[in-house]
Amino acid sequence: MPLTPIIATLAYVLSPDGGSVLLLHRDKRPDDIHFGKHIGLGGRVERDEDVLTGVKREVEEESGLIARRLSLRGTVSWPGFGRRGEDWFGFVFRVDEFDGEPHQGNHEGTLGWVPRERLYEVPMWASDREWLPMVFDDDPRPFHGVMPYRDGEMVSWSYAR
Repeated sequence: MPLTPIIATLAYVLSPDGGSVLLLHRDKRPDDIHFGKHIGLGGRVERDEDVLTGVKREVEEESGLIARRLSLRGTVSWPGFGRRGEDWFGFVFRVDEFDGEPHQGNHEGTLGWVPRERLYEVPMWASDREWLPMVFDDDPRPFHGVMPYRDGEMVSWSYAR
């Protein structure tokens, strides 16, 4: 069966000193598939936009920040991830420079800076721990992974770089 994913972006905004990451704590809607978890900023790419335009729009909508310097750190295919088993394909960015001050959050959750050394202490998708280190490492090569899901759980993880 061919992959027909929902195209999405994820952005991890670094503080100006590089010591913290801006995350969205999805704490507003109990029916949210991400409820209780800390995630990067992002969402679906709109029909009339490219992924770079989409990630910049999402960062601004979700935080009020204008992303100035971004790098594509990798891609992840999540077959079966959606609430009804939809396939998702995400372009994962790191934002190293931005303008503005983040607001407090939105209808989905609360924004907050998490120190990088405590990043893995906050509730997040366990599967994010597999690829998130590559977002922040010094290897310039992007990673490209596939992480199938079944019944809301990661089945496997593989990647190339």
